Amino acid sequence: MAKPDDRSDNEERLQDHIDHTFVNLRESERYLEEHSDEISNEERQAIEAKNERRRESIDYFIAEKKDEARR
Repeated sequence: MAKPDDRSDNEERLQDHIDHTFVNLRESERYLEEHSDEISNEERQAIEAKNERRRESIDYFIAEKKDEARR
């Protein structure tokens, strides 16, 4: 038998994702600031690309959270 669709904690879970992703974004930005002269251009580009994906994820999670709030 299938489990019922329980969405009661979706907003909280999405906020946890937002918070966690934001912390990772800030930590990697700080890393880039502190070690920019010690890392290769390729590593910098990889971190910057990952940060862009993190920003996109945060935007998605926020949109999903707003959608959940309307339900």
